[in-house]
Amino acid sequence: MLSWSTAGRELKKPGRKVATRRLAAKKPPKRAVKPRSTAAAKPKRKPAAAPLARTRRRIAALRAELAAAQARIDELQAWADTDFLLNIYNRRGFERELDRSIAYIRRKATGVLIVLDVDRLKPINDDFGHAAGDVVLKGVVAVLMRHVRSSDVVGRLGGDEFGLLLWNLTEADAQAKASALEEAIDRLTFVFKGRPVIAGASAGIALIGATDAAADVMEAADRAMYARKAARRGRALAAL
Repeated sequence: MLSWSTAGRELKKPGRKVATRRLAAKKPPKRAVKPRSTAAAKPKRKPAAAPLARTRRRIAALRAELAAAQARIDELQAWADTDFLLNIYNRRGFERELDRSIAYIRRKATGVLIVLDVDRLKPINDDFGHAAGDVVLKGVVAVLMRHVRSSDVVGRLGGDEFGLLLWNLTEADAQAKASALEEAIDRLTFVFKGRPVIAGASAGIALIGATDAAADVMEAADRAMYARKAARRGRALAAL
């Protein structure tokens, strides 16, 4: 049988539930989101460099500065040790190289020092001027450089005096080298004011020992050179 519901209610069938609607809660309408203007957007900040990267760059810059400073020091050192007329060591540079060489000789090598003096440079300067003397000195250096090896050292010790540091020569070899240098320079002929001029040279040697001081070696070679000069002068006078 059908039963009637109370007034205003729906007719229900026995044994069946009537689904009731639940009214969904109304959500507020979504506001439209305006797109952000790219012009108004603030630029993103770049992340700061890491401390390690900054330190590495600073170290690299300091190394570059140090290398440039060392190059400048080396350049000034070369200027201070060079005879600019002849482009070889001056006395200061030659003595420094001699000190270094003696330290090396103490370990594993032998060496000899030759001191060579141009015989008649002062009369040439007096008669023809210092420009003529400079020409003679350049000619002498050209001879010296032709008779030495790349490992040997040549320097100007004074106005007309030169030093040669030669490696791994016996005393006999050193004497032969000194004689060859004298002969080569004796053959040099210059012409000044229409007159032929011969300079000549005298050479003395000193062997470098493992315990020798540079000053002692220089003094020994210098004495040998003056003895050789006296002997050559005596022969020249006897030939007259």
